[in-house]
Amino acid sequence: MAVLTAWNTWVEWLEAHMLTCPSVQYWSMECPGCGMQRSLIALLNGDLFFSLKLYPALLPLLILLTYTLLHLKYKFRSGSKNIIALQVFVVSIITAHYIYKIYTHQIFH
Repeated sequence: MAVLTAWNTWVEWLEAHMLTCPSVQYWSMECPGCGMQRSLIALLNGDLFFSLKLYPALLPLLILLTYTLLHLKYKFRSGSKNIIALQVFVVSIITAHYIYKIYTHQIFH
C-alpha cells in the first residue's frame, strides 16, 4: 500500500511540474513533441488507450530507449540495425501524427 501511495504521489508531482513547450509559449503552435508529457502521465496512471491517443509514439519510443540501453549492456548481434529500424519507426509515427494534427487544425492554441 505504501508503494502505491508513493507512486501516486510521484505521478501527481510530475503532473504538477510539467514543462511548458517553448513553441506553444512563443508561437501558440504545438511542436512534434507536444503531448508527450501528458501521454506519459496517462501511461503512468495506467490509461494506455488515452496515452496512445495523446501521443502515439510514446510507447515505441520507450521500447526504443529500453532496447538501446539493453544493447549497450549486452551487445546484441543485430542490435545496431534494430535500433536504426526502431528509430525510423518512431520518427515515422511522430511525423504522421504531426501531419494529422496539422491537417485537422489541432496544432494552434
